[in-house]
Parts: sequence; structure tokens; C-alpha cells
Amino acid sequence: MAEFMEGLNITALGVTVVFAVLTILALVLYFVGWLERRLIEREETAAPVSAAPEVREIKEEKPAIPPKDLAVITAAILAYTAEKASQLRPLPFKRKVSDAWRLYGVQSSMEEVEDFNYELGKW
Repeated sequence: MAEFMEGLNITALGVTVVFAVLTILALVLYFVGWLERRLIEREETAAPVSAAPEVREIKEEKPAIPPKDLAVITAAILAYTAEKASQLRPLPFKRKVSDAWRLYGVQSSMEEVEDFNYELGKW
């Protein structure tokens, strides 16, 4: 009974130590993230105060692809991928040559059990 209690105490101590270390690690990572956010906020607030440049609004327009051209490009891509997929052939799977190794392993483990039972006098 004493061994069981000692094992239980060691288990509880180990679990407590693991979770304590994980908690400390989580707190350190949280503090580093908080510190990084504060430093970035400090840099952002310090930069605009020094100079106020003239604000101009620049609109960038993306060139629109006409729907007809878009349909042609999409059809070409789909045709290309369909042709590539038709050229692929399934790989044949090789059958196992024999189950000799598996059967040998099962047989040897059964013999070990039989020998063990024979030594104990169960046979």
C-alpha cells in the first residue's frame, strides 16, 4: 500500500510541475505579446505627430477583364486540366508476395506463450 501511495504522490507532483511550467510559459508569451503591442502603438503615435503631410486621394483602378475574355481563359484552363487528368493512369498496386513473415511472427509469439504456460505447470 505504501508503494501505491508513493506512486500516487509522484504522479500528482509530476502533473503539477508540468502544468505549472505550462502556465509560466503561457504567461511569458502573453507578456511578450502585450509588450510588442505597446511598442507598436507607441511607434504609431510618435510618427504622425512629427509632420502632417498633404493628404491626396489616389484611386487605383484595376483593369477589368471583359466577360468574354474571362470565359475564354477559364475554358482554356479547364480544357488543359481535363486533358492532364485523362493522361494520368492509376498505379497498379502490387499484391503481397506472401504472408510468411506475419505468420512466422504469430507462430513464434504463440510458442512463447505455450512455453511460458508449460513452465508454470498450466498444461
